[in-house]
Amino acid sequence: MSANAGASAARAYPRRLSELARWEALIFVLIVATLIFGSGLSDRFLTLTNFSFASKDIAEIALMALPLALIVITAEIDLSVASVLGLSSAVLGELWLAGWSMEAIIPVCLAIGALCGAFNAFCVTRLGLPSLAVTIGTLTMYRGLALVVLGDQGVTDFPAEWTRFGFEDIPGTSIPYPIALVALLAVGLAVLLHATRLGREIYAIGANEEAARFSGIRVKRIKSMLFVLSGTVAALAGIVYSLRLASARANYGEGFELSVVAAVVLGGVSIFGGKGTILGVVLALILLGAIRSALTLGDVSQEWVLIVTGALLIAAVLGPNLVQRVREARAHRRDRDTWSAPSGEG
Repeated sequence: MSANAGASAARAYPRRLSELARWEALIFVLIVATLIFGSGLSDRFLTLTNFSFASKDIAEIALMALPLALIVITAEIDLSVASVLGLSSAVLGELWLAGWSMEAIIPVCLAIGALCGAFNAFCVTRLGLPSLAVTIGTLTMYRGLALVVLGDQGVTDFPAEWTRFGFEDIPGTSIPYPIALVALLAVGLAVLLHATRLGREIYAIGANEEAARFSGIRVKRIKSMLFVLSGTVAALAGIVYSLRLASARANYGEGFELSVVAAVVLGGVSIFGGKGTILGVVLALILLGAIRSALTLGDVSQEWVLIVTGALLIAAVLGPNLVQRVREARAHRRDRDTWSAPSGEG
């Protein structure tokens, strides 16, 4: 059974790569169109200063989206990432008020993010609960914990040598420090997903979890590892966000879930698992960042930013499904014509 499933997956792999390449090409075309549209709205759009600002605005979403892509490829989901960001920020603020040094605070925040991811993993892999239901619940639970830790107060007065990493550019460039961090994470996850045995196993789990388990892949362990990674990086995003705004609050990241999921799905990662690339997610993040920047410079309200993001998410889910249905209808018609031809001749 596993051998047949593996052979089938191997035959389908080149076709999936071709489909993803076409999808990524479409996203690239949309990026170019957005750049043209944005330059028409404002002469400040295609400037290095705006690039720096716009990229920082999308950095935390990018950090959370990249690990989430791996989870979605395994046919799971983690909607709690933005709440982990808020909890990380709250813990950072509370420990700073308690007199801790930033060098001691950051590892604690990352550890809490890892624990949040481990709890999600336990519920999904050990208790057998659906990840959608689990992470909707922990989305609320982690946000509540953040409010318990810090309340509705804001904490400021962080040391300048740390806050500069949140909003300054690397000396001599227009690349913000957070974007350099995103680039390192993207390269690392791209190598892991596309050039290692673990990456092939992640794809196999999403394509057919039962066949993957029968072929010896440790499905629960891999999923647990990905949830822990997602929680840890979401906590890192909370640290970056707090340093960028030079303040910590429990409500940071509210509503970010939509943009994170939109970036993953728009990047060509199938919500049914087994398909997607890091390059596609990176291109989707660039598109979302360009759209947000263009609408902001065009003095368009943030409500329209949410509307456009939601519309892109729907289109990203609906488009491939419509294409698949058309292909299946054509294949069914060809099969029917093939079977009816001999009887017609007779």
